[in-house]
Amino acid sequence: MTQDELKTMVGQAALAYVVPGELVGVGTGSTVNKFIDALGGMRAQIKGAVSSSVASTERLRAAGIAVFDCNEVGSLPVYIDGADEIDAQGCMIKGGGAALTREKIVAAQALQFVCIADQSKQVDVLGRFPLPVEVVPMAAQRLVRDFAQIGGQARLRMNGDQPLVTDNGQWLLDVSGLHIHDPKATEDRLSQWPGVLTVGIFAHQGAHVALLGTSQGVQKLTFDRA
Repeated sequence: MTQDELKTMVGQAALAYVVPGELVGVGTGSTVNKFIDALGGMRAQIKGAVSSSVASTERLRAAGIAVFDCNEVGSLPVYIDGADEIDAQGCMIKGGGAALTREKIVAAQALQFVCIADQSKQVDVLGRFPLPVEVVPMAAQRLVRDFAQIGGQARLRMNGDQPLVTDNGQWLLDVSGLHIHDPKATEDRLSQWPGVLTVGIFAHQGAHVALLGTSQGVQKLTFDRA
């Protein structure tokens, strides 16, 4: 199966976690787009969605699904999103689609996080995929130097010849060279650096369930988030 077919498969499988009559939290990215496309078929059965990005909001509305602001709702039964990497404990690196801050906000509002991805995203140790970090622009170059002190090579994500600007009006650093053996401790440490808005380590908001697309079908993994 192609990677696109694997994404379609897990996007459809995630429908089983959508609670009829309730809101669903929706992430961002190419795999989530497959889920949104599938969710359009049951739009009459749900109240609507809470979205983690402008791009997902536009796609949800195009599918006929009402989109609510986080501040308009309480807790969500489920949040469904992809990952750039996921380890054996359900900790993830996210932010390849530049929506990590809003993704982390919606994930924190949900009772259950269902990660949808293809099997290639499974890793033993996080860090093969460059770690996205959303930063306040005036702190960017100092943070590049700070990451160098811990062995990371931070590069400013660009959009053509200009820095990419997130939905929140901030910049992104992509940090390679890190081997994240303790995701929670690393997330806590980096989150305290002045100028860091959000670190793309999802350890405190890790996955409860992962649906991984494989050539043999959807593999389901569950994680203890206690």
